Amino acid sequence: MPVCKAIVTAAIGLHARPAAVFVRAVTATGLPVTISKDGRPGVDARSLLEVMTEDFECGCEVELAIDAAAIPGRSSLPEAQKALEDLRTLLESSAPA
Repeated sequence: MPVCKAIVTAAIGLHARPAAVFVRAVTATGLPVTISKDGRPGVDARSLLEVMTEDFECGCEVELAIDAAAIPGRSSLPEAQKALEDLRTLLESSAPA
């Protein structure tokens, strides 16, 4: 299972605009990404409502993951890992716009 850890750096965390930017980026990958923190079960990172209700505040460490069995046939594991790394970069930018 491709996994990546990241630190949320947007001043307001994953709320409002930063959450919407993140969810759009996840959706664009076409992959079933989950996001979690503190060892809790992950939520669907393609769902703005689920991401916003998890309270991913500024400075928290999150885990992004994709169930390998759910990766569409057209994508490979290295491509999935690259997608997670790109999402990590987005989360760790000072303010997703």
